[in-house]
Parts: sequence; structure tokens; C-alpha cells
Amino acid sequence: MRAALYDRYGPPEVLYVGKVPVPDVKPGEVLVRVRAVGLNGGELYGRAGKVRLVTGRRFPQRTGIDFAGEIAALGPSVTGVRVGEQVWGILPRRMGSAAEYVAVTARNISHAPANLTPEQAVSLVAGGTTSLTALIDKAGLKPGERLLVRGGSGGVGSVGVQVGALLGARVTALAGAKNLDFVRGLGAEEAFDYRTTGPAELGAFDVVLDTVGTRHRDFRRLLAPGGRMVAVSFDIDNTFRSLAYLLASTRHGSGRVRFFSGNPDTGLLTRLARYAEDGSIRHVVDTVRPLADIADAHRALEAGGVRGKHILRVEE
Repeated sequence: MRAALYDRYGPPEVLYVGKVPVPDVKPGEVLVRVRAVGLNGGELYGRAGKVRLVTGRRFPQRTGIDFAGEIAALGPSVTGVRVGEQVWGILPRRMGSAAEYVAVTARNISHAPANLTPEQAVSLVAGGTTSLTALIDKAGLKPGERLLVRGGSGGVGSVGVQVGALLGARVTALAGAKNLDFVRGLGAEEAFDYRTTGPAELGAFDVVLDTVGTRHRDFRRLLAPGGRMVAVSFDIDNTFRSLAYLLASTRHGSGRVRFFSGNPDTGLLTRLARYAEDGSIRHVVDTVRPLADIADAHRALEAGGVRGKHILRVEE
């Protein structure tokens, strides 16, 4: 089968589409014929070698974490789904979904929203599951509370703005100047250009959702008494310092920070699908490219200014 690969760390040009075996399906797994894949920030760091202590030095390496497609085969002991059904999901703590097929545990998929194409659906998977976990499970966001979303136009932030509005919060978003109307259209009451508006000009918030990963200390100071900050990214250029601060702040000081690594299950994916089907959360597609253009997609995401997600279509 075809899959996106790279044989060394480096710029987007190291990416290519090559051939790898179709994965075997183990007990408890399903084989999914992938139709669309979303591009996520962590994949840029992996390809560039910025997290090589985790990704290692064995090549070729794979990329892609989320997917939408249909079930092609069932492993032993799998129930609740059938061959041919449309599904979406996320690989549990590994990469490799940018391919024609992926084997994944049945507990990491659910039926995809019936009203969305695979490209539309996959734009919500990573950002939607992350936002629901961050704002409901970790922050306990309540109606009327003030929510700040950093990176409000990106893949996670654009869904985070919608989830905040859905929960009845008063949402403020930080984004690039050209995307301010975009995030207002998603449900933000206020939107500010992050280049010209600093933390000191924003006031106090009950919850801060940080999808950017820098200046955690500055934005943590914006928390009102009883406030909560959820960080879903860290400063990749200062990895150890950033992670050390996040780990320390989960236990010490006022306004403790919540930090987590997502591993969504069927229940969370099903909840997200319901929101997508009833229109409470809408898809956020920036561009759609064929799998062969994965290097261009990486370049576009690195350039910034994204509105939602860059999507890769996995064609026959």
C-alpha cells in the first residue's frame, strides 16, 4: 500500500509517498481503508527531528495520527461494527495514518458523522476530541465563565472556540489579524490579533485554553481566583524548560495547569460525532490536497495563518 514516509529528519522535502505492507489485523483491531487524514502540529515536530528522543532513529518513519474512512476487515473478537461502515478515529500514541490502510484497536474508532464527507469529518477528529477533553473533563468550563483560547483559528483552537460557545462561556480568542472575523464566526465574542495584543491587555479569565505552547507563565497570570489553564502544547524550542514548568504547575501555585496527552476512545468520538451531526460543532477545513502533496501541506502549516485543518485525501 502507499504511505507517507521519510528516511531522515529535515524540512518538508524529506517526505515522499512510498510502498509498505498492508498492516496485519490483530485481535481487537479493525483494518480501515483511509480516505482522509488531518495534518497536526506534532507531525511537523516529528518530521523535523525536534522530538527525536521519542521518535528515535529508525527509518523510514511514518506520519499522521487521525483518519476517516471505512472498515475493510475485522480482527477476532471485534463487535459493534461491520465491514463497509464509515468510521473515524485516532491512532493510540503512534503515527502512521497517512496511508491507504491502518490497523487500529476498535476502542479508538467510532462511526463517523453521517452528514460529513471524510475530508470534513477528519478536520474535527484531533481538535474536537482535544477540545472536549480540555474544556469539559479537565477545566470543567461552566456557562457564563470567561474563556481565552490561544491559537483560536488553528486545528484545535477553532474547535475549542466552538466548544466554549456551546457550553455557554464568554469566549475570547487570540489569532492572526486576517482570521479575527473567522474566529468571531465560530462563536468568539471578542477576538484580538496576538501580534499586537499582549496578555496584560486582556483582563482576567476563568479558563485559558493554550494551543500555542509558549509564554505559559504570562498567560497563567491571567487566571481569576479559581481559574484553570489547560495546555495542550509546549514550547518545542525549549522542550525541557517548558515541560518542567508545566509539570511543576500541575501541583504548585494558584491556578494550576492541566496538561494531558489525548487518547480518545469510542465514547468521546461518538460524543463528538453527535455534535457534528446536529450542527453544534461545524467542520473547519482550510485546504484539501492529495496524499502525494504531503510536503506542500507541511509547508503550508509551517507558514502559519491556518483556518482550521489542512487535509490530505487518500485516493485510490
